[in-house]
Amino acid sequence: MSFEYPITVRGYEMDSFGHVNNAVYLNYMEQARWEILKKRELFDYFREHGLVLVVTDAMVHYSREAKVFDELVVCTDIERDPPYLVFDQVIRDAASGSVITRGTVKTLLVDSDRIPHDIPDFFLTGR
Repeated sequence: MSFEYPITVRGYEMDSFGHVNNAVYLNYMEQARWEILKKRELFDYFREHGLVLVVTDAMVHYSREAKVFDELVVCTDIERDPPYLVFDQVIRDAASGSVITRGTVKTLLVDSDRIPHDIPDFFLTGR
């Protein structure tokens, strides 16, 4: 299952070198994951069942810089690795397709008591 989320680099995301601060890429990837949850109506399902998808591990590899007003696309592939849900994410320059950053984010579904739950089958197949 693949998803694309477009984003425009904003001025306040710059560091002192004039390019996107390294931590901001994690925000881009997280926002793309939120959009997937919203699009698939999974956010509502999690809320109704008292579940939260938490990040347990994040690895990021930076390839090139992005600058203010650059148009980027966060491409996300999802795989189930029980009990984890793994998001493989690539941030590309929208115009050239050049890879800016790659990241792998491992998540776990937990309830309010922090007890892990299996990822429902419909997460990958649709409700």
